[in-house]
Amino acid sequence: MIDLSGRRALVTGASRGIGAACAVALAEAGADVVVNFRRSQEEATAVAGRIGDLGRRAIAVRADVSEREDVRGLVRIAAEQLGGLDIVVSNAAAGGFRPASEMTPAHLESIVRANAAPLAWLAQDAAEHLAAGPRAGKLVAVSSHGSRWAVPNYAAVGASKAALESIARSLALELGPRGVNVNVVLPGIVATEAVKSMPGVEGLLDGAGERMMTARRRIEPRDVAGAVAFLCSPLADMVQGETLIVDGGVSVRV
Repeated sequence: MIDLSGRRALVTGASRGIGAACAVALAEAGADVVVNFRRSQEEATAVAGRIGDLGRRAIAVRADVSEREDVRGLVRIAAEQLGGLDIVVSNAAAGGFRPASEMTPAHLESIVRANAAPLAWLAQDAAEHLAAGPRAGKLVAVSSHGSRWAVPNYAAVGASKAALESIARSLALELGPRGVNVNVVLPGIVATEAVKSMPGVEGLLDGAGERMMTARRRIEPRDVAGAVAFLCSPLADMVQGETLIVDGGVSVRV
């Protein structure tokens, strides 16, 4: 049902985990994809290869999206290589897990710069491309439960994700009249490599599994990617400024 044929997408942090799953899901639906990475060139190249095997165009582009000039260059290269941009998925994020009582100014600033600011930079640089097509442009960000919950050792990351969701709502207000949908996907705890480094994560994963109101299994990157693909499709043209939670019902259960 999701048809992204002819659409051109950029996914940040797409060398592994949720980002890689999003890039492949968009390609499966028909999109050409720029696979952004910061360090994992081999993994990003492998993701681009998987997309190529699907018959879609794909290139891997190195950029640190926490750096303003890197984002500007990334968007320019993506638009040049694909002939424009219709979809941008802001997924790249940093961890840096520690209690709120141990945060330092440098730590908090670096996490917000890595996790929240890139959405604004991507929107600023890609807005003209996203608004140029005959169909609605799509800007989707990936958040986390830390934006709303108190999660151990997650204070700075949670604050950055709350900021991310707030920025997305403002961008929806500003870009909506130009024909761009801006939305957020908020996944439950997904056992990606980054999350596995978080202290006490197995207990969190087990606890979430017990609270799920669906067939008991852990949430996987492909579950999140499916929601992202939906929001990037014409099926979601009237979804604007929303945060779509993909957690098996954990967040609505007492």
